[in-house]
Amino acid sequence: MPASILVIEDDPASLELLKYLLERAGYEVYVASDGAAGLQAALQINPDLVLCDLQMPQLTGFEVLERLRADSRWRASPVVAVTAYSMRGDSDAALAAGFTDYLTKPIDPDTFLDEIARFLEQRGS
Repeated sequence: MPASILVIEDDPASLELLKYLLERAGYEVYVASDGAAGLQAALQINPDLVLCDLQMPQLTGFEVLERLRADSRWRASPVVAVTAYSMRGDSDAALAAGFTDYLTKPIDPDTFLDEIARFLEQRGS
């Protein structure tokens, strides 16, 4: 059974690219286009990995993470920030908030799937 990944992303082009790369690699992919829908999907689906943009409508990525981490099922599950913010200190802020890791956009298709495999290994999938 392939690993399941939830992509929470409000930019349609970024969402399609992530979905395409992940599906092509054989993952089961779920998508949500805002933070509130993403939170609801994560709690219902319980995917193996969540890729979450930081700046979105409804709930920010930080708010999604905070609410997921409040659920005991999600305390150690990989939730990775995926964002265009790449200023100095941004990755430190995301990691300090409890994200498993931090990926910057634009995504590098050549290394992206290796990073995904590493995150899934952390979960034991």
